[in-house]
Amino acid sequence: MEDQDRWLSVAEISAYLGVRGTTLYKWIARKPGIPAHKVGRHWKFKRAEIDDWVKSGGAALKGASV
Repeated sequence: MEDQDRWLSVAEISAYLGVRGTTLYKWIARKPGIPAHKVGRHWKFKRAEIDDWVKSGGAALKGASV
């Protein structure tokens, strides 16, 4: 259970979603964008938030190209 709740990196979420890191950064910049949290200089993600975002169609919105 602990592993599911840990913060994930851009590389991990990129691999999880099967998209490039550059696509993630575009999604972060878009409003509303992918749920991301700035921790220091790094973007971090929670898998549950990403799953909810994808299920709600967030990745399919206009301008969310891969």
